[in-house]
Amino acid sequence: MIGAGALQMGAPASVLVVLLFAVTLAYPADVRVAYGAYALTLLGLSSALPTFVAAFFSGALADRYDRGRWMRVVNLISILGVTAAAADLIVAPAGRLSLPLAGGFYLPVWVALLYPCWATVVVGATLFRPAFNASIPRLVTAPDLGRANGLIYAASAVAGAVATIAVGILLTVGTEADALALSFAMFFGTQVALLRIDLDLSVRRSSPPRSVAKEAAEGFAYLWRRRELFEVTVAALVVNFLSAVALVELGLYVGSWLGLTQGIWYGAMVAASTLGVAVGFALVSQFRFEPRAGSAIIGLTAAMGVSLLALGVVRSIWLALPVIFVYGMMPGMIMTIFLATVQATVPDAMLGRVFSADEVGSYALVPFGQTAGGILTSATGVQGTYLIAGSSIAVFALVMVAGFGALRRLGFHPHAEEPAAAAAAS
Repeated sequence: MIGAGALQMGAPASVLVVLLFAVTLAYPADVRVAYGAYALTLLGLSSALPTFVAAFFSGALADRYDRGRWMRVVNLISILGVTAAAADLIVAPAGRLSLPLAGGFYLPVWVALLYPCWATVVVGATLFRPAFNASIPRLVTAPDLGRANGLIYAASAVAGAVATIAVGILLTVGTEADALALSFAMFFGTQVALLRIDLDLSVRRSSPPRSVAKEAAEGFAYLWRRRELFEVTVAALVVNFLSAVALVELGLYVGSWLGLTQGIWYGAMVAASTLGVAVGFALVSQFRFEPRAGSAIIGLTAAMGVSLLALGVVRSIWLALPVIFVYGMMPGMIMTIFLATVQATVPDAMLGRVFSADEVGSYALVPFGQTAGGILTSATGVQGTYLIAGSSIAVFALVMVAGFGALRRLGFHPHAEEPAAAAAAS
């Protein structure tokens, strides 16, 4: 299970490195910042609607079917997407598509064809996550949920970091299609690992299944009733939007602000961030965060904003690498805390829907953040984008302290009961 989760959740990062690098360098140097910003924004938007729809239904589907079989099916969707992207990069159809976004802006045809490929990869990953997260309480008891989530997601972050470094090297010495071969291998390895899992992951239900739409809506209703979890989702909505404003321009940050155009440096930045996430996953499980989970989330959000703000100040890759590593630690810690809290306090038959409802709410504004990032970068430059996004997250953390009372009180007390029994009691 650890291997399957690590490979499936680490692989999309390697795909994104390849696509961002290819799109950024699709334009000549004199228009790379202006045109590249819009092209990267469109890459983010290309997966927005498909991902939103997939996230809405993913939890209901994960709570309806055997989760092991469902994960094997949706992983095939990601394999299809990365295969199609590699084929597009190899064939590289000629031609341009003119779009009225800026004076003379155009999309090479091969770039436009990458967008549905990326959307397919992301949809597969979106459908996979709720089923995977809802399966973890079948393996461990409530006191071990934090440690188990930390280990699994640290492994996935390490796999993603290693993959991004590897594809950065492959982009430097080979082609984009060569780099995507590694991503394909990771998804294929996921399928092999899932086929080897001999565990009953069928859903424990107390009522007969209804329509998928009605069951999906139940997840949102449950999230609304649990005010503290609802406030976590609202907080994630704002923070993910502001993070997307800056991070969608990371390719331009490396190529323009730091002045480095070799693929290995962009890969190193993504890898440092991902390694930070891995350390965050592993580190937070060493602390007894459970009784004060909400307060920990608020404090880590503030640190996240300060780290992003620092990226807008430094001009050296050797300073940017440790800063983005520290930045990456924060979401890793926050995710571990959130996952363990939900898994310990939500009934098994509702887990997938709660996770998917949170994803819909948390990531609903990410495409708009990516759009805002392109507009903001065109108006204020790369540095202005990072300074504004980082300071806004730090200020929002203060708003959470003052106005998110239920979140401040969020926590649970782990005990030796089985997760399903503990969740039912909660």
